[in-house]
Amino acid sequence: MGQSSSNTAGNEELMPETPEIMDVHDGRILIVDDNPVNTALMEKILRHEGYTQIDVTCKPVKVVEMYRLDPYDLVLLDVHMPTMNGLQVLAKLREAFPDDYLPVVMLTADHSDETRNQCLSAGAKDFIGKPFDRTEVALRVRNIMESRLLHKELKIQNEELEERVHERTQQLYEAQSKVIECLGKAAEYRDNETGMHVIRMSQSCALLAQELGLDDEQCELILRASPMHDIGKIAIPDDVLLKPGILNTQEWETMKTHSEVGAEILSGYDTELMQTAAEIARTHHERWDGKGYPDGLKGEEIPLYTRIVSVCDVFDALTSERPYKKAWSVKEAMDYLNAHSGTQFDPMVVEAFVRVLDKVVSLRYRFPDLTVMH
Repeated sequence: MGQSSSNTAGNEELMPETPEIMDVHDGRILIVDDNPVNTALMEKILRHEGYTQIDVTCKPVKVVEMYRLDPYDLVLLDVHMPTMNGLQVLAKLREAFPDDYLPVVMLTADHSDETRNQCLSAGAKDFIGKPFDRTEVALRVRNIMESRLLHKELKIQNEELEERVHERTQQLYEAQSKVIECLGKAAEYRDNETGMHVIRMSQSCALLAQELGLDDEQCELILRASPMHDIGKIAIPDDVLLKPGILNTQEWETMKTHSEVGAEILSGYDTELMQTAAEIARTHHERWDGKGYPDGLKGEEIPLYTRIVSVCDVFDALTSERPYKKAWSVKEAMDYLNAHSGTQFDPMVVEAFVRVLDKVVSLRYRFPDLTVMH
């Protein structure tokens, strides 16, 4: 029972408050007729019924622009006009506002089935016959205005609900991103106690992705997903992970399992962020020449996100101090990347990395590996 109540409360938070329905008499009305006598008569009837926001035009060519400046809740449109008839005006409105609910009522003395069918096919919502009957005008206008205003209220409710859902989704995304970053740091902490490698590496990935022409959303995705690439290291024994010397064959096979373990840890989630993180974790030790692990992927079989991560990860690792090595200089690291371009790394990615090298190097000053006191 407690869980049910909690879920109900959560759903209620997502539901927008039901706004008060507007009074139909507050709606805005546009009368379009080339005959000033007709427009004056219609305006008089409507004002008698309590409508106050009424505009009138005898020039149908102005209707689209008038509607664009401030959409009307009702357009009373004469069918037969000399310069542009009502059907042509309605067609222009539908072309200009294809997604809008166009509250158009046709004014006509032509009661033929052909005219009515043409108007309905063109998108008209109703008809008012000429000469005008006050009761008919009052009833038909009120019906259309109620429909229009209800449509507006529902649209507002839907927009508010969509905004709240978007906010909740963004909150969830941020929470997932923070968990990924923290777990990435936790994995890195085992052999680099400050955990700043994953920060620099992910920032480098975003810079490189941008240089390669990926859009903002894709750059954000690799920034968020890449820190988890080495999460599988949490399953590697300390005597292997922290060994200062060269690993023997058995130890190396143990070390290599971290890619598959990482992918398994991150698998089973249906969000793009987690799926991308799992993909990167599994494939970040694949090589351009097909001699990597665990799947021996070759060339563009390797996901682009992973090819980006591979270059940024290796560069930062080479220029960082580890229990088993001293930090390399930037020149030494770049010599390594260039020497292995086309074998270990995607040549296109290496070339792009050279273009952002200065920005990448500056990250080490922003996110330095601080000495940890024991």
